[in-house]
Amino acid sequence: MKTIATFVGTFFLVPLLAYSWTASAKARLAEAEASPTQQAEAATAASADEAYCTPELKKILRRVLQSCGLESGGGGRGCQPMEAKSVAALSGGDFNALFDPLSKRAGIIQFDQDSDALDANDQKLLQSMFADQRGASWFFVVSRSSPEGSAQYNASLSQKRGNAVLDHLKGTFQDPDLDKEVGLLMLGEEFAQLDKDYCSWQRSGDPAVCTNAELNRSAFVAWIDCRL
Repeated sequence: MKTIATFVGTFFLVPLLAYSWTASAKARLAEAEASPTQQAEAATAASADEAYCTPELKKILRRVLQSCGLESGGGGRGCQPMEAKSVAALSGGDFNALFDPLSKRAGIIQFDQDSDALDANDQKLLQSMFADQRGASWFFVVSRSSPEGSAQYNASLSQKRGNAVLDHLKGTFQDPDLDKEVGLLMLGEEFAQLDKDYCSWQRSGDPAVCTNAELNRSAFVAWIDCRL
């Protein structure tokens, strides 16, 4: 009787396991074949990101961190102005609009014309922004130049401004993870220029004076808490 019972149990168990494995495999295949939109919606629904973490912002953040943000052996840091459009894959206005929801926790570090030096006000705002992490994972730095001078000169100046921000953070904060947290994007004068709508944001420049040129002699900085 025991042998018969075992046989009967095995007879029903094997098809049941086979069905379970097949169903599981079909589920994995369906997930793998899901459209990017479906995957993005599922990822968004599964995580409690901040409200500003749109799929578009995540895509750009991921590109910056993987391609031109984090330190890698033998390579420089930061995407250069000529690469910025392909990294963003958006118009300049659409790129800037991604960060509008961050207006209360972002800062604009303003430089003097033709300068990449951080003055006392720049340092104070930058340190305040970096210290206010609030559990976020990525510190985003987007440096720009105003259009005076040649595009090549401004591309170099934009790069120097981004590196000046990174160097100050390294020298001020003893953060062993800093090289894995900071993403740099250098825009030069050629892409995503800021307009006067950003004059109301936290700035290190004179609060009584704000022109388009002054806004774009700058580096936008913000902690971003998006699950990638």
